[in-house]
Amino acid sequence: MSIAENIARVREQISEAVRRAGRDPNEVSLMAVTKTVAPGRIREAYNAGIRVFGENRVQEFAGKSAALADLTGAEWHMIGHLQSNKSRAAAELFRGVDSVDSLRLLQRLNSAGEELGRKLPVLIEINIGGEAAKSGVAAESTELEQILTGAPQCEFVQIQGLMTVPPYSEDPEQSRPFFRRMLALKDQIAARTLPAISIETLSMGMSHDFEVAIEEGSTCVRIGTAIFGERTAPSKG
Repeated sequence: MSIAENIARVREQISEAVRRAGRDPNEVSLMAVTKTVAPGRIREAYNAGIRVFGENRVQEFAGKSAALADLTGAEWHMIGHLQSNKSRAAAELFRGVDSVDSLRLLQRLNSAGEELGRKLPVLIEINIGGEAAKSGVAAESTELEQILTGAPQCEFVQIQGLMTVPPYSEDPEQSRPFFRRMLALKDQIAARTLPAISIETLSMGMSHDFEVAIEEGSTCVRIGTAIFGERTAPSKG
């Protein structure tokens, strides 16, 4: 199937999941994950209606960005682990950073935003499964509290929600309890009415489990394989 056909199928699956959950279709956005995807194939996705894209590495997207600069209305988000020393480059390349996992990184992004004269939307990455190999802060941890309480001093970033990658299982139902915990955490933080924080986005669900994620409250699903197929070697641009 073509990329356009894959996108149409994913959108249909999203619509069905939204219907099953009794939710408003406008509550769920589709992000195409373009890690290792060449610019020409990204352009195909854009031509099929995709406007929100996620990249995992600053250096890789820096090599592709010039070839995609004419895609009017396209939003590029950093969704992979971001080293704090690459904060300025990320702030220049991306509309938002969806993988903040420390107060230090938030502060570095704040400094970058101040230098660039713009406010940078960010999401806090939650390691909901407590996996040592994954980045993100633990739910209800000291590190999470540091980010939340430090945010008001960072006027050039705006925390807009949470992002997670649950432990992988071929059975998407295994992700459901993790997604439920994320929704509860989102609601818990939102109820605190913390200054400078607006917890509205819940980014969770990928190609193998996005329908379950939608049923459990996701507002953004990040789809790579179901759109572009299995990953190949990193693109040279």
